[in-house]
Amino acid sequence: MKKVDLIVTAPHIYTMQGEGVGYEAHRALVVDGSKIIDITDADTVNAQYEAEEFLDMSHHIILPGFIDAHMHTNCNIMRGLAQDTNNWMMFGLQPFDNAATSEDKKIGSCVALIEAAKAGTTTMGDYEYNMDSVCEFIAKLGARGNITQMIRAAKKRVYKPGELYEFDDSLGEQNLNENIALYDKWHNYDGGRIKILFGPQGADFVSPEMLLKIQKIAKERRTKVHMHTQQGDRETYQIVQRYGKRPTEFLQDLNYLDDTLIAVHLTDCSDEETQIIAKSGAGMIVCPGSIGIIDGIVCPSAVFQEAGGKVALGSDQAPGNNCHNIFNEMKNVTLFNKIKYTNPEVMPAWRALRMATIEGAQALGMADSIGSLEIGKKADFIAVDYMRPSMLPIYTHPMRNMVPNLVYSARGDEVVLSVVNGKIIMKDRKLVNIDEMEYLLQMNDYPESIGKRAEKEFFEINGTNAQFMREGKL
Repeated sequence: MKKVDLIVTAPHIYTMQGEGVGYEAHRALVVDGSKIIDITDADTVNAQYEAEEFLDMSHHIILPGFIDAHMHTNCNIMRGLAQDTNNWMMFGLQPFDNAATSEDKKIGSCVALIEAAKAGTTTMGDYEYNMDSVCEFIAKLGARGNITQMIRAAKKRVYKPGELYEFDDSLGEQNLNENIALYDKWHNYDGGRIKILFGPQGADFVSPEMLLKIQKIAKERRTKVHMHTQQGDRETYQIVQRYGKRPTEFLQDLNYLDDTLIAVHLTDCSDEETQIIAKSGAGMIVCPGSIGIIDGIVCPSAVFQEAGGKVALGSDQAPGNNCHNIFNEMKNVTLFNKIKYTNPEVMPAWRALRMATIEGAQALGMADSIGSLEIGKKADFIAVDYMRPSMLPIYTHPMRNMVPNLVYSARGDEVVLSVVNGKIIMKDRKLVNIDEMEYLLQMNDYPESIGKRAEKEFFEINGTNAQFMREGKL
């Protein structure tokens, strides 16, 4: 009898193998070290293996851990401050972003990552400045990190509509050097549990020379470029005014569209431009909740998929989307596309679940290790308790209703167990490596001072939310 670290049994397992969801009944996951070494019959597993820890998840569904491919967690300190407004970045977020310190943002990141972990996210794709502290927290939490340091040469200030960004190339070089240092320190930490990507904020925020330099460095280090791509009419305007081309054509002419690129949003892409990017081999990340709230737009993820591309889901940031919960994004991507195409058969629930797991891993170039439950892959998985009002009743014939219930009804608190790299990081909804209340209590110490620092600029800009405040609507 072989001794192993962990055995988990459950009546329902979705492995995500094959072209569908890979459903199996009454199975056992056998984990040794960081990997799945067997998926076998639950009734006979104890005759084959002796486990250090045995978990009988008798009323649960086992799934691969969710991938949140695009997050700006340090914005979490500004949750709820920039919704319901046009020109979201400059007139909504910017007064508060200018007022928040790196220390303010650090605690915001911790709480955002806690929120994600408790809703079943095991791979966290954070993307911002000062990412060393995020890597430290993810390392402590026990989650998987796919982390990007942002690179930007455009000076950070409020720009009026139509005003071109003012570049300071020394800022871009400084950010790039910080990205390289982060890569050198954290890439492949703990057997690859943390990966570091390179992150120009967008083609409009750095020069073409800087874009190509970043791409070269990423290719040399065999990692990815994680970049907002044609993310809105703001970017399109900047690129057209500077270079006389729309962003997709601009990037294509730079030879930037290939499998090194993970393209985020594609908000302002036409279907033809979306198809060009998909066929280049680049992956896509769609953040339906965020872009729906910020821009009132449904990004072209369905077109990207139809062209053969792979799409991951992201929660983006809390001042836009208002949460870091992939259950929310699965529901949003299905609903928004059904409404966009006036067709209830567009973007079925099973497709959204694949985007949160195996297709997301494919889009990020991580499918060799995560995204599905297979022998030899990393043991990243979650258990969903189906004895919750949001999941009941459970049908297994003539059809199974568990996937629709997960996507359209579940909220995230149904997740009771999370395992990453073969180690339990949440059990009975308690994060085992940190005291989450410590971070939640700290979060309340910061809003008063941030608000005071932001107040003058907030009312000078006089955006929608300033008007709402004056009218007593908030």
